[in-house]
Amino acid sequence: MKRGRKRQHNPNIPGHIDQTALPRDVYFDHRGSGCWYILYFNEAGRRQRANLCAANVTLSELHRLIEDRKGIDRDSLQYLCAEFHKSLQFTSLGQKTQDDYCYSRDVLLDYPTKLGKPLGELAVKKFTPALIQRIIDKIAQQGTPSKAAHALRYLRRTMQWGRNRGFVTDNPAKGIEAPKERKQRRLPDSAVMTNLIRFAHQQGQLKRGQPGACSPYLWYVMEIGYLCRLRGIETITLTDENELPEGVLTNRRKGSRDNIVRWTPRLRAAWDAAKTVRNEIWQRRKKPVPFRPEQRFLIVSASGGQLSKSGLDSAFQRLIIQAIDKKVLTEEQRFGMHDFKRKGITDTVGNRSDKQEASGHKDESMMDVYDLSLPIVNPSAE
Repeated sequence: MKRGRKRQHNPNIPGHIDQTALPRDVYFDHRGSGCWYILYFNEAGRRQRANLCAANVTLSELHRLIEDRKGIDRDSLQYLCAEFHKSLQFTSLGQKTQDDYCYSRDVLLDYPTKLGKPLGELAVKKFTPALIQRIIDKIAQQGTPSKAAHALRYLRRTMQWGRNRGFVTDNPAKGIEAPKERKQRRLPDSAVMTNLIRFAHQQGQLKRGQPGACSPYLWYVMEIGYLCRLRGIETITLTDENELPEGVLTNRRKGSRDNIVRWTPRLRAAWDAAKTVRNEIWQRRKKPVPFRPEQRFLIVSASGGQLSKSGLDSAFQRLIIQAIDKKVLTEEQRFGMHDFKRKGITDTVGNRSDKQEASGHKDESMMDVYDLSLPIVNPSAE
């Protein structure tokens, strides 16, 4: 439904009311002692008036009356989640985090309860730690501990936001025991990884729109990510500024230390291929070349702009599905973009200290996550 024309200032409305924030279709009748009323269309399509309340109510009470008429329960979990998702604290999050929060919200709101209502319709002020723990435990016992852990993190974040803004008086999700998530530390086989990169190189040379064609950047994104031990987001944010005479200057996230990865023929070939494809796209699209090297991204999309992380993930998943369909790898051998970093760290020559220095991790315990190699040691005695 289209919005009506913008409200004009009404001097008869009480001064404590912000007229710009009035609910839609709510009006003030100044005659007599004054009252608030709404206009609506009845079943016959005729406009009717219904009085709401006296003139001395607050703006928040007006909104509550309208919400009650529309069946909106301000005490419910569903209402709290809706308000959180409209807040700056939610909209300023990254797209992947927003998607994860939306998924977790749907899991919680649709969760069935013994009252015959979904969890989203229950009053959030009556939630207790014991209730939340039972729900999280049941979701985990259904064979989905990761879903339960994500739902708990979302609920804890949402209720803390609500507590800080007066929606609830406490955060009962705080201190709840999180389920142990299954660790997914995949290490692709060297032959499988090489075959996938070759397959991506081959399919990337097909013209866009041809059957089986994939994004031309996939093969060298995988190569650079593996050789430099980079995350996907770190690879696609490399620029000409990261190209040094000695090698590639990394741009690691999450507090890891940067280093310079020395040039090898293999790394040089992947880097130069990325620049060639980028320059061809810019020339074909007549894109202006940025003057500053830190603005010239190495990996670009088909339009010539900076490639997004979601775009990379989508293209990689399409490649994996096609590779499985064409028997390049099996479903059991499937792995993700982040596993190129794990494979690169595992394949780094040297001891654990050498691998930690090459990966940039400050904490030695991260080698338990990324170094899946088996050390070769001497026996205890000759």
